[in-house]
Amino acid sequence: MEAKKDILMRTYLVFLVLSAFCVAIISKVVYIQMVEGPGLRKAADKARVKMVEIEAERGSIYSEDDFVLSTSIPEFDIYIDFMADGLREKDGAAFKRNLDSLSTGLSKLFKDRTPAAYRRLLNSGYSKADRYVLLKRKISFAEYEAMKKLPLVKLGRNTSGFIAEVRMKRLYPFRLMANRTIGIARDSNKVGLERQYDKYLSGTTGRRLVRSIAGGAGVPIDNVLNTDPSDGCDIVTTINVGIQDIAHQALQRMMIENEALYGTCIVMEVATGKIRAIANLGRQTNGSYWEDYNYALTASEPGSTWKLATLMAALEDGKVNINSMVNLEGGKWAVAGEVVYDSEVHGLYEATVQQAFEKSSNVGMAKLATSYYSATPSAYISHLEKWFMDTLTGIDLPGEAKPRIYKPGSKRWSKTTLPWMGFGYNLTITPLHTAMLYNAIANGGKMMKPYLVNKVMREGEVIAHFEPQVLSQAVCSQETLVQLKTCLEGVVLRGTAHKMLTPAYSFAGKTGTSLVADKGITYEDKMYQSSFAGYFPADKPEYTIVVVIRNKAHAAKFYGGVVAGPVFREVADRLFAGYLKQPKAMVAVSKDSVKYEYTGATETMVKLATSLHIPYYDSAASEPVAMLAANYKQPAVMRAQSVAKGAMPDLKGVGLKDALAICEEYGWVVLAKGKGKVSNQSIPAGTPLLKGQKVLLTLN
Repeated sequence: MEAKKDILMRTYLVFLVLSAFCVAIISKVVYIQMVEGPGLRKAADKARVKMVEIEAERGSIYSEDDFVLSTSIPEFDIYIDFMADGLREKDGAAFKRNLDSLSTGLSKLFKDRTPAAYRRLLNSGYSKADRYVLLKRKISFAEYEAMKKLPLVKLGRNTSGFIAEVRMKRLYPFRLMANRTIGIARDSNKVGLERQYDKYLSGTTGRRLVRSIAGGAGVPIDNVLNTDPSDGCDIVTTINVGIQDIAHQALQRMMIENEALYGTCIVMEVATGKIRAIANLGRQTNGSYWEDYNYALTASEPGSTWKLATLMAALEDGKVNINSMVNLEGGKWAVAGEVVYDSEVHGLYEATVQQAFEKSSNVGMAKLATSYYSATPSAYISHLEKWFMDTLTGIDLPGEAKPRIYKPGSKRWSKTTLPWMGFGYNLTITPLHTAMLYNAIANGGKMMKPYLVNKVMREGEVIAHFEPQVLSQAVCSQETLVQLKTCLEGVVLRGTAHKMLTPAYSFAGKTGTSLVADKGITYEDKMYQSSFAGYFPADKPEYTIVVVIRNKAHAAKFYGGVVAGPVFREVADRLFAGYLKQPKAMVAVSKDSVKYEYTGATETMVKLATSLHIPYYDSAASEPVAMLAANYKQPAVMRAQSVAKGAMPDLKGVGLKDALAICEEYGWVVLAKGKGKVSNQSIPAGTPLLKGQKVLLTLN
């Protein structure tokens, strides 16, 4: 009995303890619910509510001819809150009534599930009372608008539970074309115009109060603290889509043909400095080409296109004129323990400055720099500073490389610095600097700042406008300008670009071929950079075009005239045909069926053929007398009357004016009898003559 009583007592004690514990728990629950509950619920609500930023719609970038180059389009992620009040009321009557038609509509719209599959997905979410079920990612604006018209969804978010999270996607309609110039609107690393004008394009971020629900979704809360985003402004560039396409295609063709490493083609409007096109292409590991870098802003040794600067300095200082003589040493000259070589073999010795420029003689330009500036190199450098060749161009693009111009007294200055600078080595500039310099010559000496944006607009209203900016009213005197233009035109008529000559229009420019030594590349690698800088039409320039192409090592062709030159010609041809303000009427002429032969001074024959728009094959080289001849339906040929230097040429058929010029150039005394052209000469062709010897010419 005692044992039984003891067991009962222990049982009652345990029961009492458990009962007291339960009462304590219930009391605490009641206390929390009734006393602390409101405060805790308020704190929980506060923890779930937060202010989030609303991204503004980024502004668009347009070309000057009104094409969209870059714009933002909305992209939507669709979620469903199956605990939405309207979806649950009346025991989900609206959901059940629209389930079949909604499933069919979603299947037809997205075409990724059958109606039955959508029905199962929706039923499952509803039965589980899920608060944040992903339905579809990255749907387009058109799909979103179509979805809003579906059964149930069209009743609104509170009734349907459908929630759309929107984000803006950047779209580039022309993809590769001008991609590096337009840029990329990445959050972490914007480039190009997207970066330069980000303060205008980005707009102002808005703020919205949201409550977090299951799954991390944020349900907006109407609140006075909410602020709407302000969309970004649009910018209108100077780029012309048609011209950009022309430059891109021409550059890409040559890059592929020559398997080049990278290249750029710049088209600048002469009068304003507006950049109409910048094409940049780099070779990828798979052999394709992409706008991977803005090579127009990359500094390198310019090579022979720089000879314009050396010639301009010497002319402007009155050191020489284009008829001054310079000894080209046959194309090889020793100076300061090193040797200057001419790139192309010409065998010339005594030549005019103009001829040295037309033949792109490194020796000639090195001699000009050394002869006239070795004692006062700062005088040469001051010209470069005056022409802004030592500073950034200031174009409205990020990432422009600063030029490197060595100065006397610096660690890199030596006895060979100045002569090599004379023909484009021992300094670096960007292709854009070259374009700016050549454009100044085309523009009558007025140097324009290159720029890429015309205006900034907000909702159709112009809020910022950018006008052409003059950097220098005159980079040189008019006398110097005339001589420079003569030399640049001569390069095309007789010099290193004569194969680029076209009867359709005149143009002027300079070829460039430089051996590369940078970024781990040495001169021994035989990697060349080909370039051509010029403008057209020569008589009334409208466009300046600069082409720079970095070739692969040991490329089969690398001279500027045969790599960069054809790109210039293709761009110029197509601009002439479609973009000149007042193009001259061109009449298609069939090939001449008449046989003809014209003989005269080579320079005269070239001018004659050019003025009459006669296409011809030039084999006259640098000989003084040439014959322009054509046979039945055969293209014309310019053939040289080749004789030894100082020997009597064959002057038969040459007019008196040209005959006098040729003979007097060698110092011979001419006696003429009759009128017309030379029919006979007292000294047979090929006979060596001494200076002052008399020659009798009989005219018919």
